[in-house]
Amino acid sequence: MSAPTLAAGALKKRAPLRPARVLLHVFLAGTALAWLAPLLWAVFSALRPYSETSTKGYVSWPDKLSLDNFTNAFEQSDMMHYFGNTVLIAVPAVLLTLFLSSMVAFYVSRFDFRVNLALLLVFTAGNLLPQQVIITPLYRLYLLTNLPGITASGKLYDSALGLVLIHVAFQSGFCAFVLSNYMRSLPHELTEAALVDGASVWRMYWQITLPLCKPAMAALATLLSIWIYNDFFWALVLISTGENMPITSALNNLSGQYFTDPNLVAAGALLTAIPTLVVYFVLQRQFVSGLTLGSNKG
Repeated sequence: MSAPTLAAGALKKRAPLRPARVLLHVFLAGTALAWLAPLLWAVFSALRPYSETSTKGYVSWPDKLSLDNFTNAFEQSDMMHYFGNTVLIAVPAVLLTLFLSSMVAFYVSRFDFRVNLALLLVFTAGNLLPQQVIITPLYRLYLLTNLPGITASGKLYDSALGLVLIHVAFQSGFCAFVLSNYMRSLPHELTEAALVDGASVWRMYWQITLPLCKPAMAALATLLSIWIYNDFFWALVLISTGENMPITSALNNLSGQYFTDPNLVAAGALLTAIPTLVVYFVLQRQFVSGLTLGSNKG
């Protein structure tokens, strides 16, 4: 068969261009542009000096684009120190949340007890409670909890440990729900065979079930890292010492009492977003595969 004949056959098999499909692509392109517009505007503002935008306005053609705002924002906010504080909070919180929630998910999905559903509902119900509702009693509890020799403040309040615990408490319910649904899709014959061979419950959890949950765990690790990294509410309420705050509060160092440079703040905000992008791109394949697990099951 000649090449023109093959090309003609391919054109005949190609689906006709329908108006609905054109509208769908226009809608998706418009949505993507609307989603990226604030980010692109922040980049555009961060590359311009404040003296220029204050004179010509932000909706104007730039005379000069430079990285000075990024350098100044990084130095003035002492960003490396706050990055370290955030790592000290986010890494233990993510690991503890995944570990504890996977244990709960393993129990409710692989063992048949009457309290299984009730236990899962209790963990999931914690995500339905607005954080602002419990802030007053939780604040008092943190002030009354003494931890001499464990935290620098001597209390649970104003410590990285306090933020780690609150993130673990609020994120465990969602992770337990997701992991329990995923573990239910695993063949029960695996754990039954291990039980016949004399494997302990811990071995069935640690060596058999947990390695099969790597895609789901990677997807949850990506989400947890972004959520905990971007947290501002709990850090604002439960941390009083400026040096102990995470990176989200470092932007406050760029705001003066009588004057704030919006271009400098935009540069600082873009710098704080870099670690979340790195985490996403590193775990992108596992994240996508974890979200699409079970999509082809009937």
